[in-house]
Amino acid sequence: MTTAHILVVDDEPDVESMFRQKFRKEIKSKKIDFRFALSAAEALTYLDDSSAHAEATLILSDINMPGMNGLELLRVLKEKYPPLPVFMVTAYGDEQSQQTAKSYGASGFINKPVDFSQLKQDIFNLVAEAL
Repeated sequence: MTTAHILVVDDEPDVESMFRQKFRKEIKSKKIDFRFALSAAEALTYLDDSSAHAEATLILSDINMPGMNGLELLRVLKEKYPPLPVFMVTAYGDEQSQQTAKSYGASGFINKPVDFSQLKQDIFNLVAEAL
């Protein structure tokens, strides 16, 4: 069985506990392993300073963050790690952000509040495609 390694990038600290609660069965059964970054800079440091980018299955990034926003992060990720899938997450599902995300190479777009059952399905579909 393959473990999905997912990096969640969001400036809201409570996102980690929410993801850990919603995915507790998948985490316990080692189907999914999460890492969390509170900023785009922290996410890039994590990916650049380790082999994490090689084992990462997916990046989930909020769009609206202080400093480097999620769209800027997406552009950098696609330059450095082109095959790495990135889903953009936003509370503001505006068409402009969605079009920009697609043009930068986003693999998916998720609106908040997150539909976790749909997200789980998307993750498992992605893992199945990668095998």
